[in-house]
Amino acid sequence: MTDLPTNPDEQVFHQHRNLLFSVAYRLLGTAADAEDAVQDAWIKWSAADRSQVADPKAYLTRIVSNLALARLRSTRHKRETYVGPWLPEPILTSGDTADAVAEAESVSMAMLVVLETLSPLERAVFVLKEVFDFSHAEIAEAVERSEAAVRQAAHRAREHVQARRPRFTADRSRRREVTERFFAAATGGDVNALMELLSPDVTLWTDGGGKVRQALRPVVGAQTVASWFAAIGTVTYQGVEPADMNAELVEINGGPGVLFSGPGRVIATVTFDFDTDGRITAIHNVANPDKLQAIADGTARDVGTR
Repeated sequence: MTDLPTNPDEQVFHQHRNLLFSVAYRLLGTAADAEDAVQDAWIKWSAADRSQVADPKAYLTRIVSNLALARLRSTRHKRETYVGPWLPEPILTSGDTADAVAEAESVSMAMLVVLETLSPLERAVFVLKEVFDFSHAEIAEAVERSEAAVRQAAHRAREHVQARRPRFTADRSRRREVTERFFAAATGGDVNALMELLSPDVTLWTDGGGKVRQALRPVVGAQTVASWFAAIGTVTYQGVEPADMNAELVEINGGPGVLFSGPGRVIATVTFDFDTDGRITAIHNVANPDKLQAIADGTARDVGTR
């Protein structure tokens, strides 16, 4: 498919492509799998009797939801046997997402981590209902279950997420300010400045996937986490000397984050959760090179819900 298709059927698909990726990414938590689901949806759309499709947007969203659900079920075992913590694949996002609070929250690393604890059906139902505002009847058709089963799954998922999702956090400007201060303190090796920004029971989750050396269990406590990040500017990391390590503030998954890179490659991303006072309560550090492709290609994603 070209960037500006001339075929009417390609034009319709192209028009809704960002939405399809937005659905699939929230369901799967990885950009690569989401892109595969969107491509599979294109194949199904190409083969369908489109004269019978009254609402292409709804039809395509149902297709990609069904494909993503099947893919989620098939990858479940891989995630359960993953080396160390499994974190979602981070993506660069555009400012539009960050400006829409609900959209930014629904694609945040924190929310995607919570969604990972749901069953595949519960995750699909929650995302389609709470994020994309599908009716129970529409979801039932997309996931090929009864409407009663969908209502039950929606109730279970909502309770589960509300019990685990991050509490109301500081506003966007405060989160940005704290991230900038964290960035300065980490790159300057200032443990005390880092300690001021961290909640006492802050938790650092690191995902190296067994490909690079990372903590295989969560690192807990302000002193330990501060020491971890303060050392960044003083040690060789993944073969990259401190002098060759570049760090920059970028928007990742709808919020402020830090991108570390070395000569010719992305090294890691770091994103944060905050409490209402703006202190950092959790840090997600993705260093598995297989999960950094979407960041490395430099494309900021539009993950809007319309």
